[in-house]
Amino acid sequence: MPEINILPKEVYSLIAAGEVVERPMSIVKEMIENSIDAGAKHITVEIKNGGTTYIRITDDGCGISKSNVKKVFISHATSKISTGADLDSIITLGFRGEAMASIAAVAKVELITKTEDEEIGTRYETAAGEELDFSDAGCPQGTTVVVRDIFFNVPARMKFLKKDVTEGNAVQGIVERMAVSNPGISFRFIREGRQVMITSGNGDLKSTVYSVFGAELSETLVHVDYAYEGMRVSGYVSRPHQSRKSRAMQFFFINGRFVKSTTAMAALEQAYKNLIMAGRFPACVLNIEMDAKLVDVNVHPAKIEVRFANEKPVFNLIYYGVKTAVETQNTVKEAKLPDGSISEIYQTVSDTAKTDFFVKEEKPAQLKFSSAAQSQWNLASAKKEIQKTANDKTLQETAVSERKTVSFKLDLQRETPGRIPAKEKSIPDIPYEEEIAPKPVIVDEKDAAPVFKVVGEAFKTYIIAEIENELYYIDKHAAHERMNYEMLKAQTQIHSQILLSPTAVRLSAEEYSMISDNIPLLAKCGFQVEDFGNTTVIVRETPAMLDGADISDLIIEIADKLIENKTDIEPDKMDWIFHSTACRSAVKGGDYTSEKERELFVEKLLSMPEIRYCPHGRPVMIKISRYELEKQFGRIQ
Repeated sequence: MPEINILPKEVYSLIAAGEVVERPMSIVKEMIENSIDAGAKHITVEIKNGGTTYIRITDDGCGISKSNVKKVFISHATSKISTGADLDSIITLGFRGEAMASIAAVAKVELITKTEDEEIGTRYETAAGEELDFSDAGCPQGTTVVVRDIFFNVPARMKFLKKDVTEGNAVQGIVERMAVSNPGISFRFIREGRQVMITSGNGDLKSTVYSVFGAELSETLVHVDYAYEGMRVSGYVSRPHQSRKSRAMQFFFINGRFVKSTTAMAALEQAYKNLIMAGRFPACVLNIEMDAKLVDVNVHPAKIEVRFANEKPVFNLIYYGVKTAVETQNTVKEAKLPDGSISEIYQTVSDTAKTDFFVKEEKPAQLKFSSAAQSQWNLASAKKEIQKTANDKTLQETAVSERKTVSFKLDLQRETPGRIPAKEKSIPDIPYEEEIAPKPVIVDEKDAAPVFKVVGEAFKTYIIAEIENELYYIDKHAAHERMNYEMLKAQTQIHSQILLSPTAVRLSAEEYSMISDNIPLLAKCGFQVEDFGNTTVIVRETPAMLDGADISDLIIEIADKLIENKTDIEPDKMDWIFHSTACRSAVKGGDYTSEKERELFVEKLLSMPEIRYCPHGRPVMIKISRYELEKQFGRIQ
C-alpha cells in the first residue's frame, strides 16, 4: 500500500487556491466582493495585460485594522461568519475566508489599508504566501490591493490562461455584473491605462445599465417590480421585439449576489413564450430579494451556483413579475428610419457628381439636367412607360383570378364598437409543475378600436392604416395567426367540423407513435383522429377554422413539433397544436383581401391590444410617425 503523506502548507495551499483562483477574473470577483462587504461607495478596478501581470482594486470601505491585516491571509479566517449556524443565513458576498489566502499563494500581493479610527495606515506585502514587508503607510480610509504576476510560481497553471484580450474581457464582464448588481456603488474600470467604464453610484439601476452596456440595451428595457410570497423581484427586462441571439445579456442576482440559476432562466423565458421567435432570448437585469435562509449559496467555491429550499415560488415570482411587466408596458414596434432628410442625402453627393449631372440655374433652389443627363432621363422614362403599359395589361388580365384566392376567415362575432366589460381571466398553466398558484388577474379591455383609416395594402401582405399622426404597417398573416391562436386558447371546447371525406395520413414510425399517443389530446384541440394501423391515421374532424387546409401536411407538422419539443405537460403540447392550427388557418401573405375585409380586420385587431406578436414572436405591426417621415423629406429639421 502506498505511503500516506501529510502535505506541507506550500503544497496544499496551491491545491486550495486552484478552487478559488482560476484566472484573473476570479481574483477581481473575490476582491470586489470584499470591497462591497466592507461598505465601499467607490470602487476602482485597474488591470494590465488582461490582469495576468497587474490587478489593482481600490475602495473607500471600512478598511482593515493593523492587528487584523495578517489574519486576512490565513485560510478560513473571516469576519463574515463565526458559527456553523451562520451558514444558514448568509447575507454577505464573501464568507469562506479563502480568497486572500488563495490569491497570495499563487501571486505577489501588496495590501495597503486604513480604518477610520487609525491615524496611519498599514502596508503588507507577500509573494507565494511568504511575508516580505509589514510596515506603516500613509493612505486614506479604505483598502487597496495590488496583485502582480499570478501563477508566477505555478508555471503549469500559467499555460492554461488565454490571450490577454480574452482574460481582460472576462475581467470586464465581472466588473460589469458587479456594477449593475450594486447601482448604489460607483464603479470605475481602467483597462490597459484607459478608462472604459464608470458608473454614478446614484442608486438608479436604469442609468447604471446605460453606463455599463450603453443605449443599445438600456433603451429596450421595461421595468419589473413584483412581490410574491414574501419575495420580491425588481429590475428590467427587454421588450419582446428586441430579443437577442444568446443568453449573454441575462443577469440574475439573489440579494445582490450574481448567480446562475436554471430556475430563474426557465421562468424568464417561459414568461416570453409566444412573444419572441424560437432561437431568440430576452435580456434582463433582475434582482431577487428573499430570506437568506431560503437559499443556499454555499454550493460551489465560486459562489455562483445556488440552491433554493423551494424552487416553485421562485419560478412563479419571476414568471408573474416578468409577464406582468411585459404585458402592461410593451408597445408596438416602431420603425426607425435612417437619419438625414432627402436634402441631406443630396448634399452627400460629391461636388464632381453634382456638376456632371446637374446644372444650377440662377435661382439656387431650381435644378435642371445637363444635356447628357437629360438624354439618359428621357430613355429611362420611355422604358418605364413601356413597362407600366405591360404591367397594366397584366393586372387587368389577372384581376379576376386574384379575386378567387382565399380571403380572411374572420370571426366577426366580437362586438368591436362599444364597451366590453372587464372580465376575470385565470392565469394560464405554466410548464413547471402540475399546480400553479392561483392568482387571478383583472383584465380591462379597450372600449373599442381607435379611429383609423385604411390607406391601402403593400405587396398583398401588409395592410397600411393611418391613426392620428402615425402609419401602422400590419402583417396580415402574423396578426391573423395570433388572433386564431388566442381564439383557440380561449375556447373551453374547440368547435369542430366533420370532413366530407376523411383524410388518411401516412406517417413515419416516430410520427405515427407520437400521434397515436396523443389522440385524446388532439380531440381536445378539435381533431378527431383514429388509428388505422400500419403507420396510418384517419382524420375525420378538424377545428372549424381550418377551411380548406391541407390536413395531411398539418398532421405531419403537428407530429414533428411534438417530437421536437418533447414534454409530458399537456398545456405545452396543446400550445404546439394550436400554433400549427392557427398558422394554417390564417390568411397568407399574397392572398387577395377586399377593402371591406381590411376594414373589419384592422378594426378587430386594434380592439385587441394584447395582440402585438404572432405565436412565433414576430411583431404583427410596426408604426412610423409622421414626424419621422417629414424629417426624411426635409420638411422639419
